[in-house]
Amino acid sequence: MRRVVARLRGDRRGVTILEFAIVCPVLLILLMGLADICFQAYLQAVLTGAVQKAARDSALEGNGTETATTAIDDKVKGAVNGIIKTLVWDKASRQSFAHFADIGGEYYWDMNKNNSYDAGECFVDTNGNSRWDADPSTAGQGSANAVVIYRMGFNYPRLFPVAKLIGWSDTVHLTSQTVLKNQPYKFQNTADNVKVCPKL
Repeated sequence: MRRVVARLRGDRRGVTILEFAIVCPVLLILLMGLADICFQAYLQAVLTGAVQKAARDSALEGNGTETATTAIDDKVKGAVNGIIKTLVWDKASRQSFAHFADIGGEYYWDMNKNNSYDAGECFVDTNGNSRWDADPSTAGQGSANAVVIYRMGFNYPRLFPVAKLIGWSDTVHLTSQTVLKNQPYKFQNTADNVKVCPKL
């Protein structure tokens, strides 16, 4: 019996299988996680390229109609749907501004220096509604010379079932946006920038 135990203690033939059993799960999780990240980066690059091309197409005369913008959005979807089918698209978003300076809210005179607009402070009314707006944009492509923020995004399930082991969510949300100015195919119909000082 002692000889058998001594022989088993000195036998190293099964060690490789034990080492492989310890290393293999970690290596597989690492490889699947890396593949998931690479696929996500690839999808993001395709989405960004398609959104930028779509935004350039949208900036041309005649492409601001609902029919035209829907067709342009479908081209973006087609570029990504050719790679992965199991995804859910967000609603496409277009916000138009009269000028680049209007992005981020209408200018106001911060009388009490608190870095926020307070009732009664004077402001520049860029959209003609006689009230201060943190977001003076209008929905849609806008008219000639308008500055447009165009966004598209989607959710898709991860490729490999290791998300929970790594602490990731089961789905990924990707989005892309770009800012472009519409072509100057006619004069822009915008409100005059008027200084408004509301009375309390």
